[in-house]
Amino acid sequence: MASTETRTTVTEGTVTEADAGGLAGVEAGLDALDVVAPTARVPFRRTLVDKILPPVVATALLLVVWQITFKTVDDPTKLVSPLDVWHTLRQAWLRGELLGYIWTSVSRGLLGFLFALAIGTPLGLLVARVKFVRAAIGPILSGLQSLPSVAWVPPAVLWLGLNNSMMYAVILLGAVPSIANGLVSGVDQVSPLFLRAGRTMGATGLKGTVYITLPAALPGYVAGLKQGWAFSWRSLMAAEIIASFPDLGVGLGQLLENGRNASDMSMVFEAILLILFVGIAIDLLIFSPLERWVLRSRGLLVKS
Repeated sequence: MASTETRTTVTEGTVTEADAGGLAGVEAGLDALDVVAPTARVPFRRTLVDKILPPVVATALLLVVWQITFKTVDDPTKLVSPLDVWHTLRQAWLRGELLGYIWTSVSRGLLGFLFALAIGTPLGLLVARVKFVRAAIGPILSGLQSLPSVAWVPPAVLWLGLNNSMMYAVILLGAVPSIANGLVSGVDQVSPLFLRAGRTMGATGLKGTVYITLPAALPGYVAGLKQGWAFSWRSLMAAEIIASFPDLGVGLGQLLENGRNASDMSMVFEAILLILFVGIAIDLLIFSPLERWVLRSRGLLVKS
């Protein structure tokens, strides 16, 4: 009798205990999807194998190939050994000149990039949101992005002279189109549902841009920033190589040109390695963490 009373009958408009249990299980599963599982600390051995050893091995192989090629060429005016370049770097460090070379170029590059960011961001928003502006200058921005940065050095020297203003002008002309086009691409990929939802909640005009458009367009914007920095750095190196002048100080591009003028291959490779080192360092310290943060904030990257 008791078992009969506890048994739930199946009638129209009612739910059996089995159905209720199934729905509860589905609900629990959906709730579990929203819960971010705590991540365990990654063992150092795994970090060593996955992240540290690959670049170390690749660098070692590159040095071996370099040394073998040096032995094959056997002409110090065309190729020097890795050890010779190391001695040149060490001497520059001991003289206190190495950090000066790097700082001269990095300070110009970062300041010029900040100027390009301040100009390229509103320009990109304007092109993305105003049809007439997009039709008028959108193709020009794309054309400027494909134009080699070195082409701007001669007119910049004629307009502004051999000074830091010329350097910043070349950086701006190289980086602004990339930043603007990256933001335009990001805005174009924003779902119209986000914009309609924002307008429904009163996020229109500047509020809509700040709280809806820019956050939603962040992946494309960050890609444009990364490309803009690459253009900034290459533009600066071209300007320093072509428009060398004692009052400008010795940056990495100037160091490369000095090595060419002196037919000093050790100095040439010193400058090339330093330029490569700065490019990799900026990417690892600034843009890679920024990209990971953007992806992780959208659930596209699991924190490890």
